Amino acid sequence: MADRGAKRPTVSVPDDWPAHPDLTLALNGMGGFDWDLDSGRLHLDPPALELFDVPPGTYDERPATLADHVPPTEAARLDALVARALKDGSDSYGAYFRVRHRDGALHWAHCQGSIRRDASGRPRRVIGVVRDAGEEYTQAAERLAVDEERRRHNSVVERTTAALAHARTVHDVIAVLADDQGLSRLGAENIILGLVEAGRIRLVSEGKAGSFIPDHEVTRVGDEFPMSEVVRTLAPRFIASRTEFATGYPRLWPAIEPLDIGSAAYLPLIAQGRTIGVIGLFYQRESAFRDQERNLLIALGSSISQSLARSMLYDQEHELAAGLQKAMLPRRIPGVPGAQIAVRYRSARLGRDIGGDWYDVIPLPDGRVGAVVGDVQGHDTQAAALMGQLRIVLRAYATEGHSPATVMARASAFLKELDTDRFATCVYVDADLSTGAARFVRAGHIDPLLRHAEGICRRLPVAGGLPLGLSAEFTRLDYPVTTVHLAPGDTLLLCTDGLVEEPGTDIDDGLRHLTAEVRHGPQDVQQLADRLCTLADRRPGEDDMAFLLLRRLGNPHHDIAGRVQRQIAPADPEGLSAARHMIRAAVRAWGARERAEEIELVADELITNALLHTEGPAVIRIEMPHGAERRLRLEVEDPSSNLPKRREPGEAGVSGRGLLLVDRLADVWGVEPRGSGKCVWCEFNCP
Repeated sequence: MADRGAKRPTVSVPDDWPAHPDLTLALNGMGGFDWDLDSGRLHLDPPALELFDVPPGTYDERPATLADHVPPTEAARLDALVARALKDGSDSYGAYFRVRHRDGALHWAHCQGSIRRDASGRPRRVIGVVRDAGEEYTQAAERLAVDEERRRHNSVVERTTAALAHARTVHDVIAVLADDQGLSRLGAENIILGLVEAGRIRLVSEGKAGSFIPDHEVTRVGDEFPMSEVVRTLAPRFIASRTEFATGYPRLWPAIEPLDIGSAAYLPLIAQGRTIGVIGLFYQRESAFRDQERNLLIALGSSISQSLARSMLYDQEHELAAGLQKAMLPRRIPGVPGAQIAVRYRSARLGRDIGGDWYDVIPLPDGRVGAVVGDVQGHDTQAAALMGQLRIVLRAYATEGHSPATVMARASAFLKELDTDRFATCVYVDADLSTGAARFVRAGHIDPLLRHAEGICRRLPVAGGLPLGLSAEFTRLDYPVTTVHLAPGDTLLLCTDGLVEEPGTDIDDGLRHLTAEVRHGPQDVQQLADRLCTLADRRPGEDDMAFLLLRRLGNPHHDIAGRVQRQIAPADPEGLSAARHMIRAAVRAWGARERAEEIELVADELITNALLHTEGPAVIRIEMPHGAERRLRLEVEDPSSNLPKRREPGEAGVSGRGLLLVDRLADVWGVEPRGSGKCVWCEFNCP
C-alpha cells in the first residue's frame, strides 16, 4: 500500500498548451503500458516502471520479469481476469492488485486496459494505464471502518430495543439489560438501574454479584454522586477513567476502587418530560467516549426510558388490579368438618394480569358444604368487579338453602339484571360429607376431576347448562343436576380453564394432562395445589386461573361407603319430602342408579306404613357397604312393638299390598324388634 505522499516522477513542464497526455498521466501518478499479444512484449513507460519499483534499464519488456514484483496470489487472480476478458470479447478490463517493492513492502495499484482487436475479433494489443491506488484504498478502508462502526452501534440500539419490546414489568426490563446476553449486547461489564421516587434514587438493579456498594441502595438527588448529578442536570455523565472517578466523586471512589471498572456512562431516563430513573453502564477499559459513542448511548437511554415508563405503568396497574382481585376473593376458607380443602389463584403473565376467576367454599344447612369455581368473561377490573358481585350473590342464594339448580338459575338472572355484556361460567357442588352425596350443576364450565382413594383419576361428565347471564337472556334457566358419590379419601378438583389451556392446543389435551398430574400427585391437598401451581407456571398462558381441591376425610377401606339417617315426625309432609330426596340423592350417589326406583318405592311404602299405623316419629336409615359385595340396606324404625304381617289382599282389597310390594322388590327383608319398638329392614343387591 502506497503512502499518501508517495514520490511522483520528476518531469519538466513544456511551454506548449494544452499539456501532452503523457505529462498529464505522469503528474497524476499514472504510467502507461502497451502489450503486444502477438510478440508477447509488454512495454512500460518510466512512470509505470517506477510504480513497479523496477530500476531503469533492467526491464526486458517480458511480462514474466514482473512476476517478482507481484505476489503469486495477486498474479494468478490478475492473469485469470485478463484471460477471461480476452476470451469473452470484452473491450476493456480493470483490477486492483498489490505490488511488492524491492524493500518487501506491498503497495496497492490499479490497472485499466483497453483491448484492441482485428477485424475477425482476435485480440492483438492491450493498451492501458497503471496507477498508485494506495491513498484511495486507505480512504475506502477508513470509510468501511466508519460504516462498520455505525452499523455496530445501530445494531446495539436495534437489538436492545427489540429485546425491550417484550419486557412488560420493571423486572423484565432489568432482566433484558443486566443478564449475560444484555451485557454482551451492550459491551458493558456491569449495569445498575435506579428509579426516582420522592426526591430519592432507589437502586432496583445492583448489577453483578459482588458489585453491590453498601449504603448506596437509596441516595438523595442532592448527593454528590453521578446518578444524583444526572437527575439534577437531566444530562448524561461520562466518566472516562479511574482517575476521573477518584477526583470527581471522592465519596464514591472507595467503593469503586476495588471493582474492575475503567470508565462509566450514566444516562438519565426521561419520559414525558420528567426523569424517572438513571442507568449506569460500566466498562473495563478507559474510554474518552467519542461523539458517535455518546450519541449511541443517548439513543439507547431514550429507548430504555420508554420501555421503563411503560413497565412502571404496567406494574402500577397490576398492583391496583391485583389488590382489587384479592379484595374480591374470600379472605379465608372456613374449616369444614370431614374434609381437607385447598384453594389457589394465579394471575396471568400477560394482559392486565387480572381476570374474573374465583373460588368459594360455603357452609350450608344440615352440615353440608358448597364449593364453587367460576370465571367471568374478560381480563380487566370490570371482570374482577363482576366476579366479586357474582360470588357474593351466589353465596347468599346457597346459604339460604336453595337447591344447586335454583342457586345457579338465580345467579344467572342476577348477572343479566346488571345490564352488562359479560357472561360467566361456573361449576357448583353441594356435598354432604357425612354420606358422600354430592350434587353438581355446571353453567358452561369445564368438567371437574375426581381422584378416587384407590388412585384412579377421571373426568366427571357433569350435565351442563348455558353460562350465567346467557341462560337468563335466552330464558333457559333449567340446570340439570348430576349426583356423584364421594367416598372417603376421594379428592375433587374444580378449576377454571386457565389451569388447562395452552395457546395452540386443544383443551381436551390439557384436561388429559391435568388428569395425569392429579393422579400421580401427592395425597395432601395443599401439596397437590402447590404442585399444580408450579406446573402451570412453567407453561405459557394468557389467562388467570383458580382452582379448588376438596378431599373427603375418612378411612377409604371402611366397611360402610355411605350412611344417611333422618327422623320424620307424624303429619310432617315437608319431612317426608326431604326424606325422599335424601334417599334419591344417596342411592344415585352410591352408584345404585339401576335399582333407584325400586329402592325409592320400597322406602316410601315403609315410611308411609310407619307413619300411618304407629304413633310417634319414624326413623329411616340407609347405608351401603364399601367392599365388593355392594348390598344396600334400608331400615325404617318406629316406636310400635306390633310386628307387621304379610297377607294376601282380596281382589277388592285396597290395603295389605305394602309388604307384598317389599317382598317382590327387595332381595331380602325382615323385621327386628328393638327395645323402643321395631325395625323393618330390607336389602338390595347393587352390582
